[in-house]
Amino acid sequence: MNAKTQQRIPDFLWRWMKPLNRRLARSFSSRSRASRLVLVLTTRGRKSGLPRHTPLQFEVIDGVYYVASARGVQADWYRNILANPNVEIQIQERRFPARAEAISDPTRIADFLEIRLQRHPRMIGAMLRLEGLPSKFDRAALEQFSAGKALVAIHPN
Repeated sequence: MNAKTQQRIPDFLWRWMKPLNRRLARSFSSRSRASRLVLVLTTRGRKSGLPRHTPLQFEVIDGVYYVASARGVQADWYRNILANPNVEIQIQERRFPARAEAISDPTRIADFLEIRLQRHPRMIGAMLRLEGLPSKFDRAALEQFSAGKALVAIHPN
């Protein structure tokens, strides 16, 4: 199953969300409730070289910040990281440079999703169901689901 076939959320919805994400990134503040779950990732456009700001949910595991791409390897921010792994992240009012490591191994992505499910069972469970994973699944199904997804480990400099 290729990434295009596996994607459950239609492309028009992603296009509709793009301006919404830009607005969220511009108005990001430590006073918002989302700032506990969302960071703003700044990458350099792979073609333009201009800064691109993307709000993303994150998890911190052993001092490393992890963000996942629901669009898999098709997400613009992910492709920007492949071209240039030097990024900046903002968490609440704190900004710092970092280096991004792209992860495409389904086993590592499934490990990450299991951690997210433990920490946020309702929210992540709903997101996984929206993406086509049944409410009851085993590790093999989670690893199969993880194929075509993308994960990034962000290491602060």
